[in-house]
Amino acid sequence: MIKLTFALVRRPDFTRESFQTYWFERHAPLVASVREVLRIRRYVQLHSAAPEVSADIRRSRGGPEQFDGVAQLWWDSFEDLAANAGNPEAAKAGRLLLEDERRFIDLEKSPLWWGEEKVIF
Repeated sequence: MIKLTFALVRRPDFTRESFQTYWFERHAPLVASVREVLRIRRYVQLHSAAPEVSADIRRSRGGPEQFDGVAQLWWDSFEDLAANAGNPEAAKAGRLLLEDERRFIDLEKSPLWWGEEKVIF
């Protein structure tokens, strides 16, 4: 199993609450609608609490400002993703998601990366 992790920063025209509402109520159903063509096995949203909830722990570690949320998506393997590379329906679905992400995510401030989970317990 491989995972795409996407640390999200909202566009400045959204409050944290309006961002999280849009992400959950509008974007999540869109992701669900293309899950099969994109071969997504699992999709999870982690919505951040209000910044003041994490302020003390962030300051104690000298950490940066928090993200507004984290999206995690799972696939069976990189090979499974590659097998879908020439699929025009998958390309169309990817464009659809990116177009919607541009509506509420500050993409330049939102890192994403591929990884493999190493379960400790």
